[in-house]
Amino acid sequence: MKPAPFGYERPRDLQAALAVLGEAKVSAKIIAGGQSLGPMLNLRLVEPQLIVDITGLAELKQAERRGDELVLGACVTHADIEDGRIPDVTRGAMQGVAGNIAYRAVRNRGTVGGSLSHADPAADWLSALSALGARLTLRNLSGARMVAMEDFIVGALESALRDGEIVETIHVPAMPASAHWGYAKSCRKTGEFAHAIGAILIDPSAATARVVIGAIDSAPIVITNAAELFGGRIAGDYKDRFDARIADVLLANAGVSNAAHRHIHVSVLKRAVREAGA
Repeated sequence: MKPAPFGYERPRDLQAALAVLGEAKVSAKIIAGGQSLGPMLNLRLVEPQLIVDITGLAELKQAERRGDELVLGACVTHADIEDGRIPDVTRGAMQGVAGNIAYRAVRNRGTVGGSLSHADPAADWLSALSALGARLTLRNLSGARMVAMEDFIVGALESALRDGEIVETIHVPAMPASAHWGYAKSCRKTGEFAHAIGAILIDPSAATARVVIGAIDSAPIVITNAAELFGGRIAGDYKDRFDARIADVLLANAGVSNAAHRHIHVSVLKRAVREAGA
């Protein structure tokens, strides 16, 4: 199939792009890498009247460390992170996630901001950046606002983006030297979308942990105070204290009614915990 007819704009800078989006009198979609939107257009799952191409916007391709965080432009690609062209504030965590997204051809063009905006529950960055405690700057013609990653995804293919708004930057906190990271996913074959994701950022010395269960049929489950998953306290023996029964209850409460599906998710989360403790 081929896309339905649409208009096309390629703005020269971010302000021009926001003006096009803010003044559009028709349904509009933003395209960056196009790895999600392209197939949807061809299958006519979406039929926008206008495509706004932000691929060439230099402002959205910047990445720099500012104090204790990485500020990442929305059009930075997965390959940029995989290849180490981006300052590393996560001690290799983001690089590892990026290197296992789909196939290299997808990673060459796919962007972090595009993946987040598409809000597919099976996409890696939704879970990984939630576990890392990232925040997003969302901008429109009127100004900007900051949203925590766990508040940005409100459902499957649903984000907190408003009309005329764009993901401008992603802010990733530097990982403490004492923190441990684990990330695991289950795919039927290499390169396929995950059907279970587990992510954990845990710091036994500070007794803190962020745990994410992703690739469910809604927004990822983000547990910012995860002591209940480790017998009520977070300490150096967390790997041995992980309680799979609590994880199963969390999934059931989130609407995952199929016991086999819950078992897969819990098993993947257990793998992430073991990876963190390795």
